[in-house]
Amino acid sequence: QVQLVESGGGLVQTGGSLRLSCASSGNLFSMYVMAWYRQAPGKQRELVARINSGGESTNYADSVKGRFTISRDNAKKTVYLQMNSLKPEDTAVYFCYAHNWNHEYDYWGQGTQVTVSS
Repeated sequence: QVQLVESGGGLVQTGGSLRLSCASSGNLFSMYVMAWYRQAPGKQRELVARINSGGESTNYADSVKGRFTISRDNAKKTVYLQMNSLKPEDTAVYFCYAHNWNHEYDYWGQGTQVTVSS
């Protein structure tokens, strides 16, 4: 069983920055694909960014490209999301997600609120 704990959310003004962290329990972190999703009120959960197990490959939603950066530290069993140039439309609960290569195992964090004021 893997537990994911997010931190770093909060209230920030438009144009500001936040860094989210997601710490994982267990010993298989380096084998998992890690991702950040977000869900705004009344909307479906959407993929924000994904990083492969080794950290060499990343993918981003078009809406955050050039502003957000996902990274991971396998030694610390932690994945990060650096969010710059934040906009009010980035306001959402951000979730950390982990899965193995074939999605046989997947895990969600409890979420952290990000609010961007205009």
